[in-house]
Amino acid sequence: MVGMGRAGRALTATRGAQAAIAADAVGLLAGYALDALLGDPRRFHPVAGFGQAAGALESRLYAPNRRAGLAFTAVAVGVPVAAGLAASVLTRRQPVARAALVAAATWTVLGGRTLRRESAVMAGHLANADLVAARGRLNHLCGRDPSALDEPELARATVESVAENTSDAVVAPLLWGGLAGLPGLLGYRAANTLDAMVGHRSPRYARFGTPAARLDDLLNLLPSRLTGLLTIAAAPLVRGERAEALRVWRRDRNDHPSPNAGQCESAMAGALGVRLGGRNVYFGRTETRPFLGDGPRPSASHLRRAGLLSAAAGVGAAALAAGLALTRSAFGRSVGRSVLGRSVLGRSVLGRSVLGRSVLGRSVLGRRARAGAR
Repeated sequence: MVGMGRAGRALTATRGAQAAIAADAVGLLAGYALDALLGDPRRFHPVAGFGQAAGALESRLYAPNRRAGLAFTAVAVGVPVAAGLAASVLTRRQPVARAALVAAATWTVLGGRTLRRESAVMAGHLANADLVAARGRLNHLCGRDPSALDEPELARATVESVAENTSDAVVAPLLWGGLAGLPGLLGYRAANTLDAMVGHRSPRYARFGTPAARLDDLLNLLPSRLTGLLTIAAAPLVRGERAEALRVWRRDRNDHPSPNAGQCESAMAGALGVRLGGRNVYFGRTETRPFLGDGPRPSASHLRRAGLLSAAAGVGAAALAAGLALTRSAFGRSVGRSVLGRSVLGRSVLGRSVLGRSVLGRSVLGRRARAGAR
């Protein structure tokens, strides 16, 4: 009876943990819906607060070498991951609280609606031939120097930014949320934010920022390729052809100097039927990127279509993330049943063995007693 009581308590705890994991799926979908409806929080954005805290940490730990950068990255990413783990443990038997936390975290780390809005604003400026306004708006999307950019170059910069940020701000956080729950959501966003802060090639961050940049590259290996595939799948939504998008993606994706950006940009180029890449002028440096795609240079008309592809990729990623969370729940249920079954079986066998020995002992003792009496 004691064994069965313990088994019952273990089963209850296992079911509670499984319900919390399943709540991750609900939270991911709810958070995605909040981002799609509301966009980024207008005030007191937690990511902005994290950036300020990371900046203060950098001022304490900075040194022009990779060892200091590694310590900075470990602390700045490790703390959010630890916070996510603690929240997961505290809500392991509270599925409603877990779903609410995951929804809030997902809404916080996503940026899909904001990305599409910026693309639409840029499309409006270019359609009205307002290059001054378009140049002033470009820094909302990327860090290029817009002062000498014409309409095709402004459109190209926007399409490339939408393509890359669809992975960074939508697909990747959802994927890591599906795989690892709250720690995955918070850890990925922390790493990606650090890359934006210190992961670029400037004299100050050439060595200090390397660990953050490498971690971001690693975390985006899978999401960027998934983004490319989701973009290809959505090509017909913008009058593109999946076969052509796939051809361009397979041919051009590894030509980009980034291990991840080329995956997204080449798929976007193939789906839209445009050519991306070329000379990029940043503040203080110039980079020449290989061409991706075979069509004309992008124009204002392509920007809204790029936003539509980004939205479609986000829907696919949200569904996949929820499926991954449910798979984790099902896997936990399977493991729990297996462990519980072995526990109950072991106690049953042990009980039978003890009972058998007891009966056998009584039988032997009885025979000896009768023999002594004789």
